[in-house]
Amino acid sequence: MKAVRYTLISGMLLLGMVFMKPTVVVSQCAMCSLNAENSTQHGNTQGKGLNNGILFLLGAPFLIGAGIGILWYKKYRTKSPKQTLLSHHS
Repeated sequence: MKAVRYTLISGMLLLGMVFMKPTVVVSQCAMCSLNAENSTQHGNTQGKGLNNGILFLLGAPFLIGAGIGILWYKKYRTKSPKQTLLSHHS
């Protein structure tokens, strides 16, 4: 019963996170932002590539953190004791 509850709750949380994602994320240092803005005003499309590259590189630390979290969870979660035939008869 706990496994069903856990699966249901984790599925709902995952769906919630998918639908609550931000639509536009822009993060740059001031110098990169200025160069990208100036280049897009003159017809270049390199600013979009710069934004995408920064966001791609930003994803690696989050993936590493998620991997560590999953490994930690799997290692330290408590396992339910298995019932044996002898425990039913006593």
